[in-house]
Amino acid sequence: MDPAVRASRAATVRLLDPEFIEVGSSGRRYTYDEMVTELPDHPGSAATGPHYEPSTITGVLLAPDLVHLTYETHFDGRRARRSSIWRKRDETTGWRMYYHQGTPVPPNTP
Repeated sequence: MDPAVRASRAATVRLLDPEFIEVGSSGRRYTYDEMVTELPDHPGSAATGPHYEPSTITGVLLAPDLVHLTYETHFDGRRARRSSIWRKRDETTGWRMYYHQGTPVPPNTP
């Protein structure tokens, strides 16, 4: 969520699994290559301007090397509920996001 991380290709490569897939809150599907290329230009990646504010983060260990995170973000007046799966293949690469999905929350929804 940190704009400095989002704007860094090196950080994106380090944090995303090579088999990464995302279904964004826009409904668009992204692959690893698309995200590595496009994330620095996505909203929320600039040092100035709106940034993502995560809240209500919870995690569930699905297997020894697989975690499911859920959370909500606020960005530029919009809310989204998010779900990501992180996996650890080995000690060298550590935890990487394998899958992510964002679902918009309609205005005035509790």
